[in-house]
Amino acid sequence: MAYSEGRTVHDADAHIMETPTWLGDHADPSVRDRIKPLRYPGGNELRQTGDPTEQLRDLEAAFDRLRARHGTAEYRSDEAAEIMNRKNFAATGSFIAQDRGRALDLLGFSSQLVFNTFHNRRLRDWEHSGDVELAYGAARAHNRGMVEFCSADRRLLPTCYVPLVDLDLAPKAAAEAIAIGAAALLVASGCPPSHSPSHVGLDRVWAQAEEARIPVVFHVGGTGDLIDSAYFLNGLPIPADFHGGEENFRSVDYMGIPGPPAQTLATMIFDGVLDRFPALRIGIIEQGAIWVPSWTRQMEAAFEAFARHEERLRALSLRPTEYVTRQVRFTPYPTEDVGWIVAQNGPEICMFSSDYPHVEGGRRPLERFEASLGDADEDVRRRFYCDNFLDLMGSAAEALAA
Repeated sequence: MAYSEGRTVHDADAHIMETPTWLGDHADPSVRDRIKPLRYPGGNELRQTGDPTEQLRDLEAAFDRLRARHGTAEYRSDEAAEIMNRKNFAATGSFIAQDRGRALDLLGFSSQLVFNTFHNRRLRDWEHSGDVELAYGAARAHNRGMVEFCSADRRLLPTCYVPLVDLDLAPKAAAEAIAIGAAALLVASGCPPSHSPSHVGLDRVWAQAEEARIPVVFHVGGTGDLIDSAYFLNGLPIPADFHGGEENFRSVDYMGIPGPPAQTLATMIFDGVLDRFPALRIGIIEQGAIWVPSWTRQMEAAFEAFARHEERLRALSLRPTEYVTRQVRFTPYPTEDVGWIVAQNGPEICMFSSDYPHVEGGRRPLERFEASLGDADEDVRRRFYCDNFLDLMGSAAEALAA
């Protein structure tokens, strides 16, 4: 029996788990040697210390053993019962592409929008490094790897990263990503290093996404530090995160997650990006949605306060909240009250996500979302689990239905 049964469910946030040399293996020779293998700090089973060459050799041996374990009769015997319990590299299809379709069958999901796990921060940092060749070379490698993994099953929809740092190279990167099969264009949630994300020079990126009918998506992890690190210098031990280490999110930095997407998206709305591209869809993924009602009201207040003095606001054809309702979709965390968000902002904006196979997604996301939806009617539920995702995904959604 699948984890989800009885309704069509599309998963707006899922991940691959990248092996140490995954990015470099897909890179052009000109940048390959500059992309160091992944390190796995913290409390997980792949924690590393000591000499880097020895670490890599040990890691590769560990992955060989892990890959063999995934193929054993013992692992497969209780796979259905354990599909939501096994997490990270232990999960079915987490890093073995040919197993991911079986994971979807066991989950009962009709599709998954797939993101990387370990590279959002790296891609963002390269984009801000001043090394434009490396920034775009690393993005190209990432995109090849994502498309290759997702080619194992048509229900897997790859996200491809587009650095916005260079106004001439960004449209070319978008075109390349679309040409190789991107289902969504992934951009950093925060501001590029030298210009606004609403810069008119980036209109060629948004135009291509709109024409291809694929969304632009933001995802947590690509913004640099969420808060000043001094917030943790409180004279007390730093709490462990979900993984048992210190490299992910805890309660204090969790509070900073909405900041970058809220500022970036508000800027794009006020500067007319969503007005110029009315068919463009934007997904705010794994950055929560409980903040959206107050954020939309803040935008409305800003509109009222400044429209008389700012021509850009008077030129807009819609109110800020109307752009959000028409064009933006969010994935709430399972601990958030989806029913309350829907009551405040309508049924059009929220989508289901599992965060598979990450620990943070929990073992019972469906049950938690169902509880928070409460007595919402079937139309609200259908939008949350299915229709809002299909609206976001455009051409990819049509391909799934074909």
